[in-house]
Amino acid sequence: MSLMEGLLLQAPSTVTLLGAVLFLLVLYLLSSGSSSEEHGKEPPGPRPLPLLGNLLQLDLNRPYQTLFELSKKYGSVFTVHIGPQKVVVLAGYKTVKQALVNHAEEFGDRGINHLFGELNKGHGIVFANGDSWKEMRRFALTNLRDFGMGKKASEEKIIEEVRYLIEVFEEHNGKAFDTTQAMNYAVSNIICSIVYGSRFDYSDPRFRRSVDQANESIRLGGSISIQLYNMFPWLGPLLKNKTLIMKNIADNKEEMKELVRGLKETLNPQMCRGFVDSFLVRKQTLEESGNMNSHYHIENLIQTVANLFAAGTDTTGTTMRWGLLLMAKYPDIQDRVQEEISRVIGSRQALVEDRKNLPYTDAVIHETQRLANIVPMSIPHTTSQDVTFQGYFIKKGTAVLPLLTSVLQDESEWKSPHTFNPAHFLDEEGRFVKNDAFMPFSAGRRVCLGESLARMELFLFFTSLLQRFCFSPPPGVTEEDLDLTPSLGFTLSPSSHQLCAVSRV
Repeated sequence: MSLMEGLLLQAPSTVTLLGAVLFLLVLYLLSSGSSSEEHGKEPPGPRPLPLLGNLLQLDLNRPYQTLFELSKKYGSVFTVHIGPQKVVVLAGYKTVKQALVNHAEEFGDRGINHLFGELNKGHGIVFANGDSWKEMRRFALTNLRDFGMGKKASEEKIIEEVRYLIEVFEEHNGKAFDTTQAMNYAVSNIICSIVYGSRFDYSDPRFRRSVDQANESIRLGGSISIQLYNMFPWLGPLLKNKTLIMKNIADNKEEMKELVRGLKETLNPQMCRGFVDSFLVRKQTLEESGNMNSHYHIENLIQTVANLFAAGTDTTGTTMRWGLLLMAKYPDIQDRVQEEISRVIGSRQALVEDRKNLPYTDAVIHETQRLANIVPMSIPHTTSQDVTFQGYFIKKGTAVLPLLTSVLQDESEWKSPHTFNPAHFLDEEGRFVKNDAFMPFSAGRRVCLGESLARMELFLFFTSLLQRFCFSPPPGVTEEDLDLTPSLGFTLSPSSHQLCAVSRV
C-alpha cells in the first residue's frame, strides 16, 4: 500500500485533506527561511520537500531499512526530514557508541513525539527529561535492585513463573499454537511481582485484558497512521489507531490506579511488598515533612509503572518468541542447544549460574537478540545542548535517531550480519565471547534500566523451555516456510505464526 493510499483510507474526505495540506504548505513556505550554517557545517542528507521533508523517500513499513540505506550514501551522521521535523541519524557501531557513551550528556535527552507527549505529559521515565526524569530513574533503579532485579530474588520469581508457563505449553499436547499470549503473560507477571508484590493467574480476565491492550498499543504505535500523526498532529481526529491507543492506555491506567489504591489501603511502611509500596512510602514521608510539591506524586507513579510494564513485557516476550521461532526454523541449532543443556545440567532446573557453563546456549540467546533487532531505531533522543560531533554542528533540541539496526548489522563488526549465526559469540574453541557491537539495550544515559532483569529472564525462560520441549513448525509447514519477516510495530515482532511444542520428557 502506498503512503497516500494509507493516508486516504484513514481520512473521511480527500478534498478536506488535500486542502489542509495546501494550507499548511503555504504556511510552511511563508515561515521557513534558508537554513543558517553560521555555527558550522550541518550533517548532509537528501534534499527535503517543503512540509513533507523526505517522507516520499522513506518506506514507512520499514523506515529503519531506508535510513540504513541512506547512511551508506550520506555517511554515519546525516540529516533526514521526517515530515516537517529535522532529524539527525547516527549509523554504525562506532558512531552510535561515540555519541551515546562518549558524548552521553549532549545526546542524553529524550526525543518525545506527539503521541508520547500526549500520553506521558512529561511524567515517568522513558518519555521524560529534566529533574523529574533523573529522580524517577534514580528511584526506580535503586528500588528495582532492592526488590531483586538481577539478583537471586528475581531468579526465584522467574523460576516460579517458568513452571506456570510450562503448564500452558503442555496443555496443547504437542499441537500447534500461538505462543504470543502465554509468553507475554509470563513476562508480565515478573514485572507484576516486582512492582505490585504479587503475580496474577493467566486466567484472570483483568490481567489478560491489561496485558493484551498494552501489547496492542505497542503494535499500533509503529503503524503508518501513528507515524503520520507524529509528523502531522492535526490528523489525530481522523485516525482510528490513535483513538484506539488512547482508549487502551486510559483503560490500563485506570486498572493501575485501582491496584495502587488497594496497595495504599494495606500499606505497611515497615514491610514494602514491591516498587509501588516503596514509592507510596517515599511520597508519604516527604508530605509528612511538609514537602507537598516533590516529584513523588500519583501521576509520576502511574506513568513510571506503565513504563516498566511496557519496556519490561513486550521486549522480553517478543525476543522469546523470536527465539522459539528460530529454534523451529533451525532444528540443527536447536539440537546443539538441547545437547549442551542435557550434558551440563541434565533434568534439574536451570539456574543463572549455569550460564557460564552453557556457552553455545548463551551464544544462541545473544544471536537471537542481535538478529531480532526488536527496537531498530532505538527510542528517539534529542540534543541537550549545541554540539559539534564528527565535524558537524548539531543544534540544541535536534531530534536524534541512534540507528540500532546499523549497529547490530554493522558489516565491519559481524561476519554475517544478516544471517542467524551463533558463531558471532563464540571463539575457535567454542567459548563464549562478548562483542562490543552487541547493543540491543542501547547505551549511555538512556540504556534500558531493566537490562539485567531481561538478560536473566531470557536465559531462564529459554533454557527451561528448550530443556522441556522440542519446537517445530505445524504439520504441513516446513522450516523454510517459517517467515522471519517482522510485523510492523513500535517493536519488531515475528509475523503471526504457530509452533508445535513436543514434550521431551
